[in-house]
Amino acid sequence: MTSAHTVAAGPGGHPGAPTGRARSIVAALAVTQTVGYGTLYYAFAVFLTPLAADLHTSTTAITGTFTASVLASAVAAVPVGRWLDRHGGRALMTGGSLLGAMLLVAWSQVDGLWQLYAVQIGLGVAGAASLYEAAFAVIIAWHTPARRSAALLALTVVAGFASTVFLPLTGWLVDRHGWRTALLVLAVIQAVLTIPLHAAVIRTAPRHPANHAAAPPIQLRKVLADRGFWLLTVAFTAHTAAIAVVTVHLVTALIGWGHRATFAATAAGLFGVLSVTGRLVTTGLHRRYRLSRVVAGIFVVQGLAAAALPVAGRNPAAAIIAVIGIGLGFGVGSIAKPILLADRYDIRRYATIASLLVVPMTIAKATAPLAAAALHTTTGTYTGVFTATAITCLLAAAALLTLPANSHAAGRAPDEEAAG
Repeated sequence: MTSAHTVAAGPGGHPGAPTGRARSIVAALAVTQTVGYGTLYYAFAVFLTPLAADLHTSTTAITGTFTASVLASAVAAVPVGRWLDRHGGRALMTGGSLLGAMLLVAWSQVDGLWQLYAVQIGLGVAGAASLYEAAFAVIIAWHTPARRSAALLALTVVAGFASTVFLPLTGWLVDRHGWRTALLVLAVIQAVLTIPLHAAVIRTAPRHPANHAAAPPIQLRKVLADRGFWLLTVAFTAHTAAIAVVTVHLVTALIGWGHRATFAATAAGLFGVLSVTGRLVTTGLHRRYRLSRVVAGIFVVQGLAAAALPVAGRNPAAAIIAVIGIGLGFGVGSIAKPILLADRYDIRRYATIASLLVVPMTIAKATAPLAAAALHTTTGTYTGVFTATAITCLLAAAALLTLPANSHAAGRAPDEEAAG
């Protein structure tokens, strides 16, 4: 393990970095993130109804435990970020994966709502330690600015299919064996595929030779005094809120506009493929244009599509077109945020800086669907919900368009600065 004065996973990414190890880490994390998101996050939706039936409570009460899990991950974000910057990701991600597997087993044995709350809060902490934010910190440390986007793309493209794989798998397990046995099977998958890979493959990245004489890591107060940090916070928090609302309410809205449940579910299912498409488009355009402007443009498309949905949503073809417009931005934030933060700030503090941004994002993810539900109840229509979603996307775009040029980026070639 590194000391407090050592680079967490190293500033890595220097020309002499061992690319074979870096590639192995990306490949391993692609697997662990797909499995981790499938077992610790997406599977919950399948368990919602059988859990409510067996625990003799409402689906609303069960959903509340998931909200508690998301909020727990927000609470854990900053200490997790500090650990990553000081000690790297190997022990943390291995421990988080182990905790996740153990809690899936515990989940299979619950017989009361309070027990489910305890399990879900623990899963929120396990996810904070082992899922995207930790994985991004490891990848940022191992890659140069020129290679980060490709490495993050590889990771998120593969992990983007977590719902595609684990939702039907979990559904089949529940139908065939019941939810308790299904959780035990998921626990085995989690344990076998994530714990060994995190323990065996993740290593501390070698330090850049120049860092031996480099200035001390950037102070967090300077980051918090930077207008750009707050614009990034506004942009990605607003966008996270919009995505959370659409994820939770689209199917119900489409059914309310006269479509069959199968059509609504199929339309929502496009988001998995579209999120991968959006990441590919973003990475391709980033080679020629400034990333913040590319992402802002995609957020504008999302906003216009969301604004059109209450009208277009009643026609099947028009509804699909609007869903495509919204879905193209579904995975963009996850690849753009780490790149923009790493390019802007000292990567020796990357994980801590990222965690400060993740906290409001996670809170928005947990609370925005509830606010949207309250708005729908008050107005009796989803028009206001999707209008507010559109405004939120446009706010995110405006924040990125006013983002000032990097003031802390170092070590980038002039052509990279222009493109970034």
